[in-house]
Amino acid sequence: MTTTPTTTAQGADPVETWTAWHTEREALLREPHGWLSLTGLHWLTSTAATYPDLPGSWRATDDGGVEITTETTTETTTAAADELEIDGVTVDGTVRIEPKDGQPGVLVTVGARRVEVIRRTDSYALRVRDPQAITRTAFDGVPSYPVEARWVVTGRYEPYPTPSPITVDAVVEGLHHYFTAVGEVHFDIDGQQQTLVALPGKQGGLSLHFRDATSGQETYGGGRILAVGDPAEDGTVVVDLNRTVNLPCAFTAFATCPLPPEGNTVTVPVAAGERTPPRPDLTS
Repeated sequence: MTTTPTTTAQGADPVETWTAWHTEREALLREPHGWLSLTGLHWLTSTAATYPDLPGSWRATDDGGVEITTETTTETTTAAADELEIDGVTVDGTVRIEPKDGQPGVLVTVGARRVEVIRRTDSYALRVRDPQAITRTAFDGVPSYPVEARWVVTGRYEPYPTPSPITVDAVVEGLHHYFTAVGEVHFDIDGQQQTLVALPGKQGGLSLHFRDATSGQETYGGGRILAVGDPAEDGTVVVDLNRTVNLPCAFTAFATCPLPPEGNTVTVPVAAGERTPPRPDLTS
């Protein structure tokens, strides 16, 4: 899930600016085909297979692609084929798509739904996005800790001489994610020095994915993520832990989120940012 590094204007009320920022974040979560809309995750094999409520058959090829096949005959209408489109073009017959590893997938339209065809390492899957998912229709905001000034600290970014490839585990057993660590961010909380491995932010700046003592208790067990703005010329960065957010896997069972890099654990409980969200899909 993309988070945007932001800064608070001098003299602005921190609660008001946080509220405006979080309102925008929740609006993104509510989008019809956003993370709250997920209703299924189907892993593909090289054997063509069908899946509940989806037209056609789907299979992973052995050379980096996915094939989708729909068929019509003189005895049937083209309704099933018409339900399935890629870039506005109806799929009738066999088409091949090539999703990129670790990137957002190729979207296939099935009525009001979207099927996202994703690649994770050498595995391929269908992620179904339905605006009527209960995780979306029952969404009433993300619970968060009160905003406190003590959680806004100045840190120091130390880039690595050379960016370092790293491998992290995922919430899906056996799956791995591959990133490039660009350096470390050092900061102090309650007199305790913290050091976190930093990844490039998707929209600039840095991304810090970490666990702390609240993880698995008051916050999601797989950790949370914080977007940090671009470092100043002297390496200083603003670490505003009030803006720590959940990854998509906190909201749905159908995400494939990474776990934090090894050692990215804050040694004090971070009672700031987003807390564990309700899961209507698990209680309905």
